[in-house]
Amino acid sequence: MAPIRYFNEGLVFEVLSPIKKANWIKRVVKMEGGSIAAVNFIFCTDAHLLKLNTQYLHHNTLTDIVTFQHSAPGEPLEGDVFISVPRVKQNARAYKVEFDDELSRVIIHGVLHLLGYKDKSASQKAKMRQKEDAYLSLR
Repeated sequence: MAPIRYFNEGLVFEVLSPIKKANWIKRVVKMEGGSIAAVNFIFCTDAHLLKLNTQYLHHNTLTDIVTFQHSAPGEPLEGDVFISVPRVKQNARAYKVEFDDELSRVIIHGVLHLLGYKDKSASQKAKMRQKEDAYLSLR
């Protein structure tokens, strides 16, 4: 069974329905033609994610997610997905959606990055959003 693990860094946080979320993630990866070796979701503070964003990506901005891929294309997915819980909460309020819905969007966004999808250009962002919406509907 492909390990999907959840961790906390600098805060206390519990994922709702972690097994259900893991099964959904595995289903998405399988639909994309991939498999999972090991994917870690690390829920953290804005400060921790800002530090990672600055140190590794050289972006001195707040963000809701930073993804580190440890596998080569075509190999089973291996990576770490850092998610700022305060940023997701703020975005959920701003977009007027439930926290768990916004968290699921961010989680699948990270998975899509691990699968090789990018979001730098307008067309890449549109494709990413289309994929997110499609996969969110499968929850």
